[in-house]
Amino acid sequence: MNLYEYMGKEIFKKYGIPVPDGYKVDKVADLKQYEFPVAVKSQILSGKRGKAGGIKFAKSENELKEESEELLNSKINGLQVEALLIERMLDIKKELYLSITLDRASKALIIIMSTEGGMDIESVPENKIHKIVIDPLIGYSDYISREAAEFLEMDGSLKKQFSSILSNLYNAFMGEDALLMEINPLIIDKTGNIIAGDSKVTIDDNALFRHKNLVINDPEKTELENESASKSFTFIEMDGHIGVIANGAGLTMATLDALTLHKLKPRNFLDLGGTDNIEIVEEAFSFVLRVKPEILFVNIFGGVTKADTVANGIVSSKKKFNIKQPIVVRLSGIHEEEGRKILMDNGIKAFSDMNSAINELAKMKGV
Repeated sequence: MNLYEYMGKEIFKKYGIPVPDGYKVDKVADLKQYEFPVAVKSQILSGKRGKAGGIKFAKSENELKEESEELLNSKINGLQVEALLIERMLDIKKELYLSITLDRASKALIIIMSTEGGMDIESVPENKIHKIVIDPLIGYSDYISREAAEFLEMDGSLKKQFSSILSNLYNAFMGEDALLMEINPLIIDKTGNIIAGDSKVTIDDNALFRHKNLVINDPEKTELENESASKSFTFIEMDGHIGVIANGAGLTMATLDALTLHKLKPRNFLDLGGTDNIEIVEEAFSFVLRVKPEILFVNIFGGVTKADTVANGIVSSKKKFNIKQPIVVRLSGIHEEEGRKILMDNGIKAFSDMNSAINELAKMKGV
């Protein structure tokens, strides 16, 4: 889940990372008397807002009202602006870049920094970028901040401030289950203070059950997709007719591919994940049923997920939601024979392999 800038900065403040004084507004009537000049920043889940006119500056109350009205009634990079962040404008001396992210190549966290902030890191020359891999067995250590500060040519007070910010950014990354925490630009102002000028934070979707306070209505997602964000599964709407529930992103993608190969159109993507909970199976069915599929296809390979638990969840869902659509199930793995028997005893077609199940679906659809 990508967070809006104001949400990322709330996390930064929580962990002791300095951010500009500011407040969020949803409408012009919420604007406050504030020390000018200020930055008026559109809150959208898209980069390059400034280049697209999504960040403006105001030197007076009238300007603030005018700029806010203009932004709140606009689209930036194709996204409707529904909120603004009003911040004290910073007196910038230098802009840097700092981030922590997951590096899948090294299978570890990596710190990326640059002496060139305020621009996309992909556009920065390689010799202006420095990377430090954090050994997962050791974790964060003071030597990392010393190496980073040396690359950024900091000493004295700046070095002390930066070391604190980097350490706190790591603590925030770990404490909030992040996949990315980026400060671009990290600003050194003319009074010698280091401040996070912006925030880009991505939280691992698989950890959202620990962060129920994070609620985002992503304008690029449907109402159901936004609603499912805090659930124990991944849900995406599509435009077909076969409702899909599978476990594991790879198996779910393979299921969609196999359906398409047989000229069957999936109505959704739903990755149940590794669960052994009947209630989660029922909740998954409740979401798929809301997109009104013609047929329901459940494709489960039981490892962590026990086949008989899923079977009981399917039977319970059929009764609970009074499901009239045909249900076809591929069930294999732990307790698969028990699971298939539970299904067949309740009038639900169950198969041990995916091809047989999809052939049955194709027969139903006459393709």
